[in-house]
Amino acid sequence: MPVEFLSAEQERRYGCYVGEPSPEQLAKYFYLDDLDRELIKGRRGNHNRLGLALQLCTVRFLGTFLSDPTDVPIVTVDYLVAQLGISDTTSLERYRSSGARWEHTALIRQCYGYKDFSEQPEHWRLVRWLYQRATLSAESASLLFDLATARLVERKILLPGVSVLARLIASARDRAANRLWKVLSQKPNSQQRLQLEKLLLIANGERYSTLDRLRHSPSRVSAKSLFNALNRLVEVRSLGISNIDLSKIPPARIKILARHANAARSQAIARMPDTRRIATLLAFAYVLEFTATDDVIDLLDLLIQSLLAKSQREGEKERLRTIKDLDAAALRLSEVAEVILDPKCDDIELRKEVFARVNQVQLAQAVAKVKALARPPEDEYYDLMLSCWRFCADFFT
Repeated sequence: MPVEFLSAEQERRYGCYVGEPSPEQLAKYFYLDDLDRELIKGRRGNHNRLGLALQLCTVRFLGTFLSDPTDVPIVTVDYLVAQLGISDTTSLERYRSSGARWEHTALIRQCYGYKDFSEQPEHWRLVRWLYQRATLSAESASLLFDLATARLVERKILLPGVSVLARLIASARDRAANRLWKVLSQKPNSQQRLQLEKLLLIANGERYSTLDRLRHSPSRVSAKSLFNALNRLVEVRSLGISNIDLSKIPPARIKILARHANAARSQAIARMPDTRRIATLLAFAYVLEFTATDDVIDLLDLLIQSLLAKSQREGEKERLRTIKDLDAAALRLSEVAEVILDPKCDDIELRKEVFARVNQVQLAQAVAKVKALARPPEDEYYDLMLSCWRFCADFFT
């Protein structure tokens, strides 16, 4: 892969101070313990003591020695001065041009175990670590660069030049990608490889390849879209790759490869070397089978929700249209209820009093009307879904 993956910001802040360290960082990297103080105490002159402290804390924090050891945020100087009891910071000018700074660099490396980037076995361990992460994860090159930088600082390995580390990361990612392509390309048999290669072909009378057509998910909620989504799923499954065992390959790596296949042009995939082309098409088909299944389920769910919403609207319209009839029947029944609840009305005369106010025919009509129009609180107008048959008739024909 190209090594120009670093942003300008990453290159700018690599191996140097970017702003002032936080209070937490000052406490972690710039606090001088007894061993530090013992080493610093043996230097002659405040400028040497402060300069040594700055170089020591800088390499802890940044993982490298600065070409100008005094080019540090003022807050770090103040933090160290307070610990060392030094009042005059102008002496740093003498330290910048003195030869003691180089002696202090060697002293720090000797006393604290800092190593060059190329020293073994640490360099080999870093290469192995990079290769493992590139193989098992889907981390971007820039993220891997930041993680590698943090690892070098933690393990007291002096940072190399920015391009050296970038090339090493690119090399590890290239090796991991080549191995992934090789492993994936060996998974399908000859018949499956043939089916995968056909994805790049353009059928007679068509403008796009099968790969281009299968990339597109349904964009509308309709019975026709559901029908097309099911046909798409059937076509993907007909490739016959669902029985290929990819369980030992990191899913994140397969997804990254499938995402690349979704974005790349068919012609670009066709021009790839055999191993990479087959691996890319296999990853695409493998992930697409899951995606197409999810699309069918999601579309069916949206379609049912749409039908329910439509039947709900139709039911509410029908209820508003018949509300006057329901009110009239309810008022008539309320008259009957008033008679029943009247304590002055004798139970023996109850029917007589009721029919005196509402005749039997009217009462029967009111009861029938309420039964026909009133709906229970949990009713969702499911019966009205039958009226939406035309909405999904295309799916069943």
